[in-house]
Amino acid sequence: MRIVVCVKQVPDVAELRIDEVTHSLVRAGVPSILNPFDEFAVEEALRIRERNEGTVTVITMGPPQAREALVRCLAMGADRAILLTDSAFAAADTYATAKTLALALQKLEFDLVICGMKAIDGETCQVGPELAELLDIPHISYIKKVEINSSANTVLAERLTEEGYEQVRSTLPCLLTATKALNVPRMPTLIQQLTAKQKPIETWSTASIGAERKDVGLTGSRTQVLKVYTPELRSQGVIVTTEDLRGVVAQVIKLLEKEGTA
Repeated sequence: MRIVVCVKQVPDVAELRIDEVTHSLVRAGVPSILNPFDEFAVEEALRIRERNEGTVTVITMGPPQAREALVRCLAMGADRAILLTDSAFAAADTYATAKTLALALQKLEFDLVICGMKAIDGETCQVGPELAELLDIPHISYIKKVEINSSANTVLAERLTEEGYEQVRSTLPCLLTATKALNVPRMPTLIQQLTAKQKPIETWSTASIGAERKDVGLTGSRTQVLKVYTPELRSQGVIVTTEDLRGVVAQVIKLLEKEGTA
């Protein structure tokens, strides 16, 4: 079973600030971590490997320091790590990110791709499904349980829905997106963390994956962020205490008119 896990290094959202002048996120001095939802993806890949044998490859797109996220994955038990890093990849939206990952995965042999359901810095939940579409393989999103039948070359997954969950069966290769209900990620020991720092990490650029600059990064993005801002704090609500229903309605109408929403 050849498994590829797509991960991302993200800023610790607890430390994020917004530049009031540029209206962009201030990342300088903000510690970075492995995206928590990607930890569930890596953990599930390792469990599948333990049951079915095979290999787990982790891959990420980002600046050179994103290798720290890969080191974390290697410490957890991944077999191979690939860092997609190139100035041409900068400022990519979800589509350009998925495009870059797709080009890289086309250089690899895989039976299963697993992504976290979302990254905590963007929370779009789009990269996984977009990647599956670009690779032309089926995908099952928001999974809480997965079973692999290697002899039948199929996967059976339970995916979360607003009403509960549903079972979905797919052939392999397939892409899954992991939720926090899927498992509890293992904690690498100190020795595993130190050993992981000595393991090789492959570095791929645009040339390595055969990408054209117009298709990746900012130039390959279909969307652009115009402004990031902190929502204004809402003032305390108004409590209408009139016992008469008609009086309550009248007061609500006056409040709405005052706010310009009636």
